[in-house]
Amino acid sequence: IFTKFPQNDQSMLSFSRITRPVRTQSLRTQVYETLLERIQQGAIGRADRLLDLEIASDLGVSRMPVREALLRLTHEGYLAGTSRGFMLPTLTYEDMSEIFEVRKLLEPRAAAMAARDIQDEQLQQLATARDQAQEAHHASNSGRFIRANSDFRQVWLQAVSNGRLSSTINRFADHVQAVRFDTLQSAATREIALAGLGRILLTFQHHDVLEAQDCMARFLVDSEDAFFKAWRDTHPAKSDSKPKGLSASQ
Repeated sequence: IFTKFPQNDQSMLSFSRITRPVRTQSLRTQVYETLLERIQQGAIGRADRLLDLEIASDLGVSRMPVREALLRLTHEGYLAGTSRGFMLPTLTYEDMSEIFEVRKLLEPRAAAMAARDIQDEQLQQLATARDQAQEAHHASNSGRFIRANSDFRQVWLQAVSNGRLSSTINRFADHVQAVRFDTLQSAATREIALAGLGRILLTFQHHDVLEAQDCMARFLVDSEDAFFKAWRDTHPAKSDSKPKGLSASQ
């Protein structure tokens, strides 16, 4: 799995950053964070299998911290264990509906908190991520678009003072990363997402708490509509019925 990402691609996280033995707890955390960032950046696909022995060999570490990191990611819902290694979980139509419902409850409030407290340096980072997303969209590069979108989310969540809230949002957003890669192949879906990023950035720049909350709520509804339209187009046999929790516009 890891050999398919070129070493000179600076947009991807290199596993070579873990180069020397450290105490077990720290090493396990480094492996965990490395794999998590790969998931967040879309560098691990739904067909990829993660094997602890192969990862340990690539990192030059023992099998145990890798195994512990993989089990932690599985416990947190990022991975699913199989008889042939670990993979990204397969999400159903109902799973995605529930995830969107949770995000619509949490993210508008978090956006309001971020608009209140966000710093100038973070605003600049958000603008950079938005610009990178725009460039990726024009280049029809969905992988780069996803990475820029992930960077945008990571930055504004750093401005949320409630750490438990931001980490919960991050986890639910990360759980749909593999499915997001499929839907953002569509230029129309990327266009909707890009417009939403621009509106959210503007509310943060103005430190407009109420507008940030409303804008994030609209962004999530638009994202949900676009996502399930793309899902039904590609999974017609799996989405005949509409699960509870979808927006009225569905």
